[in-house]
Amino acid sequence: MTEEREQLSFRDDAGASRSTWLAAALVIAIIGWMGSGYILPSEDTDTPQEAKTEVEPVSVSVKQSSPEPVTLYFQAEGQAKPDRDTSIRSEASGEVSEVLIDKGQDVASDAVLARLSATRAKADLARAREELSRAQREFDNASELLDRGVATTDRVSQARATLAAAQAAVTGAEETLEGLEITAPFAGRIETLSLDPGEFVQAGAAVGRIVDNRPLTVEIQVPQQALGRIKSGQSATVSFITGEQREGTVSFVGTAASAETRTFLTEITVPNEDGAIPAGISAEIRIPTGTAQAHFVQPSTVSLSPEGRLGVKTVDDTDTVVFHPVQIVRAEIDGIWVTGLPEAARIITIGQGFVNAGEAVKPSPAPGASGASAQGD
Repeated sequence: MTEEREQLSFRDDAGASRSTWLAAALVIAIIGWMGSGYILPSEDTDTPQEAKTEVEPVSVSVKQSSPEPVTLYFQAEGQAKPDRDTSIRSEASGEVSEVLIDKGQDVASDAVLARLSATRAKADLARAREELSRAQREFDNASELLDRGVATTDRVSQARATLAAAQAAVTGAEETLEGLEITAPFAGRIETLSLDPGEFVQAGAAVGRIVDNRPLTVEIQVPQQALGRIKSGQSATVSFITGEQREGTVSFVGTAASAETRTFLTEITVPNEDGAIPAGISAEIRIPTGTAQAHFVQPSTVSLSPEGRLGVKTVDDTDTVVFHPVQIVRAEIDGIWVTGLPEAARIITIGQGFVNAGEAVKPSPAPGASGASAQGD
């Protein structure tokens, strides 16, 4: 049985063709609708605008300030030293027979502090005087014989030399006897006296110490930068650690600097006639060195520039921040005096830490601002 194979063939379906064209038209419509916003933008479409905001100036408080004359001072720490301080020494050797003064007592110049035993010294003086008498007789006899022509000139010269030696021996014995009294070399206070009756002391040995603190001498060190401001004869206020305050005078200014500190020794003489201020205590010295026109500011208004310079920020006539480098010329408990600000300055007292030089600010008067809060001396 013969089977006939027919060749397969495909015919277009009218329904399928319509679906294809419908899908294509729909895609084109969607694409057109999506692109219509770029090609034909709608008038009702809102386009976001970038917000333009203006930065408001920083609000600061300012205080009007004007310069005032202020006295400049050089201040330093020093130490009070006595006018004279020396050891008491025995001029002779011997045994202490009596002590007349106790340590801590005030004594006058040449006052007898103690005596050594004079027994041996008196015997030596008596013997020296006898030798002097004998030498004097020999000299007189030799001179008389020379006048008669019996003695020679050499004998007279020898007698004269013996007489001179005897006179020197008497003088030495008398000085030794006087040296048995240990006396004060000057008026002052006996700080130490290490003598007891019966004790033997050698000539030249230190037996005590005497101090004269009338007046006192206060020593300070002046740096080389301030040396030109200090002169002999200037007045100085000296405040001692004990609470005492005295007026003194610059009595010495050194001309050779210390090799270690590069400072110059300066002395201030302080009257102390009552002896109430002891030597050795600390003191603070203030020496007036002139006057200057300066502004009185609070330490909180002082700041540093980016370069590290000390200064104060002010506001000019255009409400712009200006940084003025300043120099501190005097410090007080409630503020400092500075130079470097203009004649009339609006100092930023609140907000200076939030603004920089060249920035615009919104200034307002500081509460209670009324110019400088302190007066210069």
